Amino acid sequence: MTLSFGDQLQQGRALVVGASQGIGLGFVQRLLADDRVTQVYATYRQLSSAANLLALSTDPKLVPIALDATDEAQVAVAIAQIQATCDRLDLLINCVGILHSETMQPEKSLRQLNAPQLLKYFEINTLPTALLAKHSLPLLQRSDRSVFAALSAKIGSIEDNRLGGWYGYRASKAALNMLLKTLAIELSRKSPHTIVAALHPGTTDTRLSAPFQRNVPPEKLFSVDRTVGQLLTIIDALTEADSGSFFSWDGSRIPW
Repeated sequence: MTLSFGDQLQQGRALVVGASQGIGLGFVQRLLADDRVTQVYATYRQLSSAANLLALSTDPKLVPIALDATDEAQVAVAIAQIQATCDRLDLLINCVGILHSETMQPEKSLRQLNAPQLLKYFEINTLPTALLAKHSLPLLQRSDRSVFAALSAKIGSIEDNRLGGWYGYRASKAALNMLLKTLAIELSRKSPHTIVAALHPGTTDTRLSAPFQRNVPPEKLFSVDRTVGQLLTIIDALTEADSGSFFSWDGSRIPW
């Protein structure tokens, strides 16, 4: 697999948001290993869960940044920190997301719906992408190719919804998809070489999917490394005509 960061490959710079574990950490590891990537900015929310990311800090290409991506003030500060050291990003990928926690589980029926949990889904799964787009545009707005991507989920497809349930997660991912589609339309005018994409990683063996893996066939449960490789292959192949599209892990398009 090769990565493409426009004409100036030696200037390849990436920002991975939500990089302390899982798929985000996998992206950081892959990007650090690519000789054409000169800088990887990687964010983490809590120091206590960022040990694996910070252990990679011996690589001079890595710049860890503390960030709660749901807080606009923190997003603005983080982007300003990046702007102080460079004037461009070639890839920004948001990996922040939540499906369950010790205090919340996806709803199986309407009677399990509650307002605080619904708001939490939107706060974590939807809001960060909007804030990152708002503040990172000066770093992406260039005369050559850049990519703004976010991890979505096939379950957020309205057309593909045949099972129901999981109200908050489905709705927050559908809202994320709408933000990305709308962003792509605006950037087609303001920054036409910036490609916006929603990416479905498939079921990956991470903490997010752990409670729901029992009925997943082994061949459909991906390692983090496999997932990241598949998604980077998609990112590498994106063209301006693909901006505003929703891709599955195998490169196929998912209906909105």
